[in-house]
Amino acid sequence: MSIKKKATVGVALTLSAILALAGCGGDKTAADEDDGSLMTVEVYDDLANYQGEQKGWFAKIIKDKFNIKLNIVAPNVAGGGSTLFDTRAAAGDLGDIIITGYGSGRGEKLVKSKLIDDMTPYLDGMSNIKKYSAASKALNKAIGQESGVWGIPGSVSSRQPTEAGEGLEPTFGPYLRWDYYKEIGYPQIDTLEDLIPVLKQMQDKARADTGQSNIYAMSLFKDWDGNMMNNAKQPATFYGFDEMGFVLAKADGSSYESITKKDGIYERVLKFFNAAYKAGLVDPESTTQNYDTMNTKYKEGKVLFSFWPWLGQAAYNTTENKAAGKGFMIAPLKDQKIFSYGATPNGGTTMIALGSKAKNKKRLVKFIDWLYSSEGVYNSGAQTGGAAGPKGLNWEIKDGKPVLTDFGEKVLSGGSANVPAEYGGGSYSDGVSALNYPTVLVSDTDPDTGYSFNASMWPSELEKANANPLNKDWSAHMGGAKTTMEYLEKNNMIEVAPGATYVQPDEDSQISTLRGSIKTEIVNSSWKASFASSSSEFEKILSSMRSTTDGLGMSQVLAVDMKNAKDQEKARKAIVKEYANKSSESSSDSK
Repeated sequence: MSIKKKATVGVALTLSAILALAGCGGDKTAADEDDGSLMTVEVYDDLANYQGEQKGWFAKIIKDKFNIKLNIVAPNVAGGGSTLFDTRAAAGDLGDIIITGYGSGRGEKLVKSKLIDDMTPYLDGMSNIKKYSAASKALNKAIGQESGVWGIPGSVSSRQPTEAGEGLEPTFGPYLRWDYYKEIGYPQIDTLEDLIPVLKQMQDKARADTGQSNIYAMSLFKDWDGNMMNNAKQPATFYGFDEMGFVLAKADGSSYESITKKDGIYERVLKFFNAAYKAGLVDPESTTQNYDTMNTKYKEGKVLFSFWPWLGQAAYNTTENKAAGKGFMIAPLKDQKIFSYGATPNGGTTMIALGSKAKNKKRLVKFIDWLYSSEGVYNSGAQTGGAAGPKGLNWEIKDGKPVLTDFGEKVLSGGSANVPAEYGGGSYSDGVSALNYPTVLVSDTDPDTGYSFNASMWPSELEKANANPLNKDWSAHMGGAKTTMEYLEKNNMIEVAPGATYVQPDEDSQISTLRGSIKTEIVNSSWKASFASSSSEFEKILSSMRSTTDGLGMSQVLAVDMKNAKDQEKARKAIVKEYANKSSESSSDSK
């Protein structure tokens, strides 16, 4: 999975941009001529973590198939925020292809401002886009369009919305260095708080074994802070909560809490952080380092606990380490009920769209259609979620089943390798698709092979994974479970939020202004409380935070977020009902 997982999408076009765009774009037709020459395609991409020309093997694939090369325009790299979006929108040309969120009124404004085009005139023969027409129709409804194909959502799925959308690992979870957990005798862990003495023993053991005093149980970072301290949201997911503005809402709709609630789940996590700090378990560079610096520490074995599998496991669970019995595995936290994102038949809240000023639109729509094909999912999903990558290079079919090549084994387990010249040459990692846009959930089944797009879910890979000393020991102490998801599902430790495509409405400017001041106070106070020297100081900081945020208009913003959280739950119930009806109709038709 992409390490730089969080992408921030701006929520509004500036007024000046909208006024400047009146009457612009949208004047091309299906008859636009294409001489077939090499075309540089400018892609405005809110999810990309790389800016510039696409390199390597992915570049070769799309040049050979479409005679295009991609130039990625990435707000994440250009300083974040909405400045780049607003500037390009005001000029009337976002890009030839646009990857952006369509929530908070943005999709509707893109259409009205004629920054994107309806793809309908170019859809002859585009079977993959048509396959996900229900998702495009749901997108249309969200952006106020009665007809047309104005964009195709990402992360679409052919599975039921009540099924976990992840593969073998959930998105969140308490992952710890299993080898040190083993060394201290696999102590029982009943609650989040019980992790503290366990992590203390593990840290002491790791320092004694290595002679290094700079190994810490936990290491934090500030890069992704938004409405709250992002790191503090993560353990809340271990108990079924996810965020909606200033609200933490349970996956099953049973609870909605303000993050400033006294004795709420957010305060529980801050107390956990503070207890870890006072026990000497938190990396002292947590308040100043960025994600990349912290990630390097995981790779070097300097951190023993991870909030996510795609951090700890991706950084440290190399083939060599697993063979030595070392690596991150999920902990047997007895009271956990981990939040899981359900499969999304109608996709997520990010879309790919056709720029209104683009040339050779038919060719661009062919490229977009290919991204939603099996071949496209394998090749473009290699960064975003564990897709197997190029057939022939990374994998092949043997005895009717997909298996990794030696090269695929190496690059998909975190190793580095140079790509053969016939596939484009250069470093494999440098050639991964920079779009960072998952068109289809990689845990879905490839209709061509009958197996998942995600190689780790193949029988051949599961057999190999379960043969290494790390996984074998973990399985032996987790009731014989072969995968994390199997363990969680068998022990009723997963809470799936049905995969509804809920889009937040455009936020009133007054609410946005209030939110800006409030979240600054919440984030700053959360970090101070986490590093408080005593319980009394901790309580004083949070008490001050509550009174300050109340004075800044917390109740007004919270009312908006609560409504959004409950509307999201309505959408989840609606899609469960919709697919139950579809299943019922399907069953009746088959009789």
